[in-house]
Amino acid sequence: MPEPSGFQERIPRRLRPRAALILGSRIGRLMLRGAGELVRVQIFDRSMTLAAQSFTSIFPLLIMLTAVLGPASRARIADMLQLPDSSERLLREALSGSHSNAFGLVGCLFVIFSATGLSRALVRSYRAVWELEQKAATARQIGTVLALVVYLLFARLLGWVVSLLPGAPVVGVLATFVADCALAILLPWLLLGTGAPRGPLLIAAGAFGLMMIAVRSAGAIYLPRALESSTDRYGTIGLAFTFIGWLYVLSFCLLLSAVIGRMVTADPADER
Repeated sequence: MPEPSGFQERIPRRLRPRAALILGSRIGRLMLRGAGELVRVQIFDRSMTLAAQSFTSIFPLLIMLTAVLGPASRARIADMLQLPDSSERLLREALSGSHSNAFGLVGCLFVIFSATGLSRALVRSYRAVWELEQKAATARQIGTVLALVVYLLFARLLGWVVSLLPGAPVVGVLATFVADCALAILLPWLLLGTGAPRGPLLIAAGAFGLMMIAVRSAGAIYLPRALESSTDRYGTIGLAFTFIGWLYVLSFCLLLSAVIGRMVTADPADER
């Protein structure tokens, strides 16, 4: 029988079964701890809440922008969302009834303040993950939602700029990775300020950026087909359900990265 090599050679033969048991127990404890954290923060429920709040907060703001900026912006909004032809047609029909006189100053303020529901849901989620008592002021809540809208516009502009550069696929992955990491840092910082823990925040940002590399690749294949199919079958309501489902995936990744950041930077004494 061949002798073991590498790291196993440094372990006495009589201690090898114990070393394997210790390694297995550590991995098992880590998996159990991770599962416990996901249950503690109620990640599935909170992800669904964030997805629903994102849909009812961001899309009204986009509709308000199309109404205020005029008909020329409608095509840009549809193009920014990268919809298939049938879905884009439905969105344009939905936006065609939006006129600037429907959104006065009071109407715009109402839409903006209503959109802070997403910010409050984010604050509750971060407080649950990192066990904080910090609360977010209303101004921070409004700024967070507006930052998300700006991020959507910036992401589309970034994709267009990257497509003009040599080595676009590789540069595009790196650029979107940096943008996603920046978003994962910006959201807690805007909401919690100095109350956001620096170590977990940085780890969470890196984890979110790595997750989004895979999610974006899968979404580029899945999302257009899902939107096309749901639109053909159910019309506008199918378009809404598909977007909510996709927002759920993004929200889950955001919260999972925050949980990972907490676990990686946690004091080992807390695991005992």
